[in-house]
Amino acid sequence: MRLIVNGQTHEVEAPADMPLLWVLRDIIGLTGTKFGCGKALCGACTVHLEGEAIRSCITPASAVAGKRITTIEGLTAAGDHPVQRAWTELDVVQCGYCQSGQIMSAAALLRRTPRPSDADIDSAMSGNVCRCGTYQRIRAAIHRAAELGEVKS
Repeated sequence: MRLIVNGQTHEVEAPADMPLLWVLRDIIGLTGTKFGCGKALCGACTVHLEGEAIRSCITPASAVAGKRITTIEGLTAAGDHPVQRAWTELDVVQCGYCQSGQIMSAAALLRRTPRPSDADIDSAMSGNVCRCGTYQRIRAAIHRAAELGEVKS
């Protein structure tokens, strides 16, 4: 099947029901997308599909063939996406395991809602679990990213 990941076309041989997460990590070699629960409950595996946040652990790779997929590695070439800059500026990360999924969900939110309220953020981020409890810093960083500029995915 043909997958378009971070602007590059990849011809991959994988079972049709193989989750996109494992195709990204094990076949293509993009390990920034994390495995957390395997049931779409934690958000660690969040990537963008045509600009919308999806959980790659439950998405069959065959279902996204030919569609535009963006991983944390493809958010920006230089790692200077407004969300990434805000994350660094506000020192959001503690252990860091969930952060690629958090950043991808935040970027999708800001693309849809450039100036989100706290309620917008809480709603959009509710499916992303942070075991370290950095939720207040995550919310502050999303507001800061909104101040930094236009978010594209």
